[in-house]
Order: sequence, then structure tokens, then C-alpha cells
Amino acid sequence: MKAVILLSGGLDSSTVLYQAKADRCECYALSFDYRQRHWRELESAAEIAHSAGVVEHQIVSFDLRQWGGSALTDDRLDLPSERSLAEMAVNIPITYVPARNTIFLSFAVAYAEAIGAERVYIGVNALDYSGYPDCRPDYIQAMQEVYRLGTKQGREGQAITIVTPLLDLKKTEIIQLGNRLGVPWQQTWSCYAGTEEACGVCDSCRLRLAAFAELGLTDPLPYTPPEGTDRFV
Repeated sequence: MKAVILLSGGLDSSTVLYQAKADRCECYALSFDYRQRHWRELESAAEIAHSAGVVEHQIVSFDLRQWGGSALTDDRLDLPSERSLAEMAVNIPITYVPARNTIFLSFAVAYAEAIGAERVYIGVNALDYSGYPDCRPDYIQAMQEVYRLGTKQGREGQAITIVTPLLDLKKTEIIQLGNRLGVPWQQTWSCYAGTEEACGVCDSCRLRLAAFAELGLTDPLPYTPPEGTDRFV
């Protein structure tokens, strides 16, 4: 069974790729260079794709900086830092990139239909998701209907299935799943800061660090917090 896996290089998407492998899929990884602040994740995506032995790894390039609207695509906007997990869950944060998953899934369905794939895997999570609207179950359900109505395969009764293995898992449960699947955490990247080493204080780093700490595990990534900050949640 062919599957397209949306692969950012982060903890979640890497676990999803390894889950697709465990599901005995023929894996085609798809990553995006949208001129994001955290360009470093693309290096991890390439490493993870190689480690997982994917059939093909495509990187699609386009520039979302011209629109801005997110701290991930506009360097003039400050990244949230040192926020508690409770604070992260209150509002949709400035790190939300407008319609990002809709853009990604659109490329994924086109790629999937072109190669005759039956599945698209995406690492959205409705629990530890920083409030993003395009990581929620109702959004995925709506996009599944788009896949059915907007493709030849769908209209012919063979709609491409959006698979969301992490949708209802806590971050700790995702790490436990990744451990069982053998995900090489040292090759993954979660930091939003756009530096050579993870900052440890952005929302993504803090979610990751808190989950490893809750499990009594050490995150193998090196962290260099900005001066005057504390990476520990």
C-alpha cells in the first residue's frame, strides 16, 4: 500500500512516518520549504527520511514570508517563550501559520493521486497542539470530504484516506509510541527559533521537554537557551 507522509522532521511527524512503516506502507515523504524561520527542521526531515528508508523524499518550495501573519514566517514578530503549558492552551498563538495544514494537505493529495497512493499520513494532534485550528478532528473530517469530492479517485469510490495516528494522543504517549517504533529522536527537530541548537524556551521546545521529563527520559537534543531564560518547564 502506497502512502504519502507529511514530514516536517519534528517529533510528531517522524513518529507518524515510522508508524506508516509499521503499517507496511510503501512510504513517500513530503516536506516543505516555505521559508520558515526554523529552516533547520528540513535537515532533520532529510535525515529521518533516510533513516526510515522511504522510497522517495520530496521537498516542495514556496515562500510564505511575503504574506507574513505568523512568527514562523515574519522575523519582525517575536516568538512566544517561557510560557506554561496552560498558557499555550488558551489562545491560538502567533506561531500559527495561516492555513498551513490546508496548503500541506493540498500538495499531499496531489502527490498521492499522481503516484496512486491510498493514504496520506499527517501528525496532527488535538491534545498537545498549541491551539492550532488545523490540528483538530473536525478539520480533518472536513478535509477528508475535500479529498473525496476533489479527486478523480474519490469520485470513483476510492478516496485517499487521511490517517492521523497521533490525533488523540498526549505528547508523552507519542514519545512512548515512537520509542516502540524505534524513532531516532536525536535526528528530529522541534524548535521554532531558527538557531543551530534548540532554544528550549519556545512553545514547541517546552512541550517536547515537558513530555520527556514527565516520562523520566532525557531528550537527546542539545539545547542552548537564550541568555537570561530558563528552558525547564
